[in-house]
Amino acid sequence: MNKTTNFFGTTITRLIIGDNPFTGHSYIEEKVPGTEMRDYYTSRKIYETLFKIEESGINCMLPLADPFNIRMIREYQRDGGKMKFIFQAYMPMNQEVSIRQMAEVEPIGVYHQGTTTDYCFEKNQVDAIKANIKLYKTMGIPVGVGTHRPDVIEACEREDWGADFYLTCLHNTRKDREGEQSGFLTGKTKAKFKFWAEDRPIMLEAVRKLSKPCIAFKIFSGGQIFLNTDGKTGKTEEEIEEAIRKVFIEVYSSIKPIDLAAIGIFQKYKDELSQNVRIFNQVMEEL
Repeated sequence: MNKTTNFFGTTITRLIIGDNPFTGHSYIEEKVPGTEMRDYYTSRKIYETLFKIEESGINCMLPLADPFNIRMIREYQRDGGKMKFIFQAYMPMNQEVSIRQMAEVEPIGVYHQGTTTDYCFEKNQVDAIKANIKLYKTMGIPVGVGTHRPDVIEACEREDWGADFYLTCLHNTRKDREGEQSGFLTGKTKAKFKFWAEDRPIMLEAVRKLSKPCIAFKIFSGGQIFLNTDGKTGKTEEEIEEAIRKVFIEVYSSIKPIDLAAIGIFQKYKDELSQNVRIFNQVMEEL
């Protein structure tokens, strides 16, 4: 199975890196609080990690388009960094100002932030999503739509909102949160947030039906897949290795050859990046 794909004219690895740990967006607050992630990922540590990602063979990342990240990427590029970037729109910011900042680092794509998409859909404000897509299109790059709901991408395709690709969460986080805005706006943490395994095959089936490229995310359930049933203690290293392997087989056997998957990495306690890349390469060769 191919380890790379053509993303609108750019060859990128089918495993890419998300930035939730960089921004302290933790889904395992009881084990690794978001404050610990932010304390670890200083500007210097992020800078170093970007180069480590590139050295590992991964050549694309999904950063949040906040001013801090963009400044870090500018420094990384100035010093020779070659990775490509697909931005998650930063909704707390004026979007016209934001797209000017994003353009400075020449991303290969941008997508409408998932929880904002879902909130607008739930509030019958689809026109707001379409207006943002139209605005992002002025950048002259592919524009995607992120969501946690399979019915949202179905509606987007059926009604032609203008998306070129999709960011598809393997867990429907909106089941008991309809009408709630993004944590980027509310400041609400993900403490006691639970992902449900039964969501995964539903979204994977939705992805297979789409002709457009998809980027699957939360493939490790925000790290919860590596916890024991108490939700606090971690699995053994052998169990973690097997869990990673099973997830990669599940995901890459299910999504289309043009699709990608994104993971977060927290490097404080071990080299998660190298571990994931090694297992990814093994699984792709086997598949």
